[in-house]
Amino acid sequence: MKTATDLLLTAYAWFCAIAVFLATSLLLGFLLKRGMGVIHPRLFFGDTPWFPALLGTKPVFEGIWPALVGTLALVLVSSVMAIPLGIASGIYLSEYASARVRSMLGFAVDVLSGTPSIVMGLFGFTMILFLRKTALPQARPSLFLAAGCITLLILPYVIRTTQTALEAIPEHIRLLGPSLGLTHWHHVRHVLLPSASRGILSGAILAIGRASEDTAVIMLTGVVARAGLPASLWDKFEALPFRIYTLAAEHRSVQELDQGFGMALVLLLMTGSLFAVASFLQRSLEKRWKTT
Repeated sequence: MKTATDLLLTAYAWFCAIAVFLATSLLLGFLLKRGMGVIHPRLFFGDTPWFPALLGTKPVFEGIWPALVGTLALVLVSSVMAIPLGIASGIYLSEYASARVRSMLGFAVDVLSGTPSIVMGLFGFTMILFLRKTALPQARPSLFLAAGCITLLILPYVIRTTQTALEAIPEHIRLLGPSLGLTHWHHVRHVLLPSASRGILSGAILAIGRASEDTAVIMLTGVVARAGLPASLWDKFEALPFRIYTLAAEHRSVQELDQGFGMALVLLLMTGSLFAVASFLQRSLEKRWKTT
């Protein structure tokens, strides 16, 4: 029979869940109301025909297409660098590191996770200045530098979720591999990783969302207002969070502010699409791991 404390805690949990749902619904409703009216091809491509803009044969000056491509490129490059390294580091901390090494590296990961994004941006900017005065006089802010700083920012998410997911595996599952005579790596590969896959991939999904929305880092490491489509990893680029920030700070009319809300809605839809793709890959990998 539930006590008064249990009922109170249950009611509080329901209240928190409903409050989160209402806050999210209010935010979505507000963005839809202010942003849906400006969602049309002109917002993306300006006065440039859409097909040449998609191919990159004609520049887009007034639309957000270059910023959208730059944001996707930033997320892709930083995820490719952060997710494999973070998963490998989490596996090492959980399964291979000694207690002393685990404590030292864990402290370093915690410090890195607590580093503000503006500090990470200053680190990247200082790195460029250092390289200019030493080994690479031609070094400059770029997409690659911004992605590298974003990688350092999201790396702790992946490391900690991987480590936590592996350490949460029940003991009877941990005994399965040794009882079958598997080596440590085969035990990790065929038993532990499939069992912890949901937690590991959830951390990767959170990292992707974090990479797509940061503004402070990219402001100091390569994003500019009118860069156009990046031709390579070493070029400057545009990004939606920066466009939203500048338009919100410097708008001269209600119409321009509404464009900022439209961009915010596009960024939210893009992030949701990335989450959907990542969730699909998560389910696919879970099925694959369960059958191997």
